[in-house]
Order: sequence, then C-alpha cells, then structure tokens
Amino acid sequence: MTLLDRSSAAPGTDAATDVPEAAPRSSSFGAYVRAYVALSKPRVIELLLITTIPVMFVAAQGVPPLGTALATLVFGTMSAASANAINCYIDRDIDRAMRRTRRRPTAMQQVTPRGTMIYGLVMAALSTIGFVVFVNWLAAALSLFAIAFYIFVYTLLLKRRTAQNVVWGGIAGCMPVLIGWAAITERLDWAPFILFLVVFFWTPPHTWALAVRYREDYAAANVPMLPVVASDRRVMLECVLYSWATVAVSLLLWPVADTTLLYPAAAAVLGAVLLAQAHRLYHQVRCGVTGAKLKTMGFFHLSNAYLALLFVAVTVDPLLANALG
Repeated sequence: MTLLDRSSAAPGTDAATDVPEAAPRSSSFGAYVRAYVALSKPRVIELLLITTIPVMFVAAQGVPPLGTALATLVFGTMSAASANAINCYIDRDIDRAMRRTRRRPTAMQQVTPRGTMIYGLVMAALSTIGFVVFVNWLAAALSLFAIAFYIFVYTLLLKRRTAQNVVWGGIAGCMPVLIGWAAITERLDWAPFILFLVVFFWTPPHTWALAVRYREDYAAANVPMLPVVASDRRVMLECVLYSWATVAVSLLLWPVADTTLLYPAAAAVLGAVLLAQAHRLYHQVRCGVTGAKLKTMGFFHLSNAYLALLFVAVTVDPLLANALG
C-alpha cells in the first residue's frame, strides 16, 4: 500500500553517485530503529490505514474477520514501508535540497543508501509473501502492483518530468482501497472502485495545497509541481474542479453499496465544507491574493479531515445497517 510522497529532482540525476556510503551517525540500536521507522514514513501509512479499514467493514457488511483484517493491516503497512523506503533511496538527492525533507534518514546519511534499498526490498518480499500466505493471492498481487507503480511509474517516470505527476501517480495511493476489499471478498466490485476514485480525485488538490506552501523548495529541487509551473489562479481552479469531482464520486457509493442515509448525509455535509474552502481560496486568487498571502495549508488540513471523516462514515454505515436490521 502506498501513498504519494511529494518531492524530486532533474531527470537523469543519479542519486546513487552523489553521496558516498556513510555509516549512521549513531550506532545505538534505538537510533537504527528510529531511522528505519522514519524511512517507512509512518504518517503516510496512517493515512493509508484510514482508507483500508473502512473498506473492509463495507466488504464484510459489518465487522470483518479479525485475523484477515489484522493480517491485511500488518502486511499492508510493510508494503507501504517498502515503497516509501525505496522512494527515499531514489529521491535522497531531492530530499537534501528541500527544507521540508532534508532531515530524512537518507538525506542526513543516518542510513546508508545500500541499507535503505535492502530494507525496502526485504519489506516488499515479506509483505507479498505474507499476503499470499495469510490473506489471498489477489490482495498480494494488488499490493505488489502498488509498490511497482509507486516506484517505477510515479517516482522514476512522472515525478521529475511532469506537473501531472501527482494526478496519475496518485493511483498508487488509491490501491489500499482495492486491497482491503480483495482481502475480505477475494474479488473486486464497483463499490471499491468508487472509493478508489474518491481517493484519486482527492489527491491532487490535497497535494497541491501543500506544494503551494513549499513552492520554493520544489523549484529548487527542479520538481515540476503544478504550483511551480502554473499560476496560483490555475492551481486553485484545478483544486476546485478536483474537489467537485471528489464530492460527486463520493455520493455514488450510496446507490452502488446500498448504504443507509447516514453515509450520503455525511458525504454531502463534508463535501459542502470541502467545496466551500476550495471556492474561498479560488475567490481570494481572483481578488489578487497570491504567493505567501494565499493560505493553502488550511485547505490541506481540512482535506485530511474530510477524507478521514468520510471513511469513518463508510465504517459506521454497515454497522448501523446491521443494528437497524
């Protein structure tokens, strides 16, 4: 399971040639553990689990089997750790160039590049084997696809080349929805694909709001994020459009999954709040508010809360349906 990390540098730069192998600055066991945990990007993994757990409740039409759910979360976490660690290996040159990421273990040489890659590959192997043995083949295949897509398509192909990097690269961050569903049902249906699209359309405006705040960092690292290469008006317009798409798609789950009225009510209210904030930022840009005066981090945090609360509603809805009989 993966979610987009946000950083990069010029195409053709070989990160492996610009930093010599260096031992971690502290040899204590605790320092090693903390460094490898940081490589896994636990805050990104938290967001992945927010989408995985609710989907399993919908798939099970109630509380999912505990063993399967726990195995999915454990091996999903390992899968995400794998992709994130290999991303740190590839992008350590960029991480050193950006203030937001320069304290990552690879950028600070707390972990060697070789150690980072080995850790990522071991996590990929263990997560795949774990899914096969304790969950099912479909979940394993989707997990492996997510790792490969994040590394080869997003990190190596898109991130350093196009302003659409987080749009199509965001597919990797949507995969936990499909993995969670497949873990319970051993198949894919329309409902998980709708939630897949919710995360897909949610990702660009969420990421661009952060990128506006760190625009100079991305520019210094030659990362062509949309806020770096386009005007604030263009960025905010696209945030509005993607937010509308997110809300519209979220409402489709009501008829497809035959939810109670709780879910569409929650989706509508949360969507209205998200859209109001997106339109407020766009209105500010149209009135001449740009650059540092454009406060996009409020939208960034709001979009996090939106997704978390929407998936809480996804979790509660089948429990309510069962309680109502």
